[in-house]
Amino acid sequence: MRSREGQLSDNRPISRTRVEKEKQLRDLKEVLAGMKAHATPALRDSVKAKIKELEAELASPPPPPRDRRPPRREF
Repeated sequence: MRSREGQLSDNRPISRTRVEKEKQLRDLKEVLAGMKAHATPALRDSVKAKIKELEAELASPPPPPRDRRPPRREF
């Protein structure tokens, strides 16, 4: 089945809000702490890389809020 333009199945990254990124960072840190000793090094490295990536994104200041357009006036 083919996807239409703009569907969630399109091949593009999911955009997350700052709050969602903070939650994902907490979850990944818990996953890393809860990993068993026999977990593969590749899995451990990928979780650590994602944690570093999220920390770097969250370290930058949030973008300024966008200006809202004034309400339309009806004549």
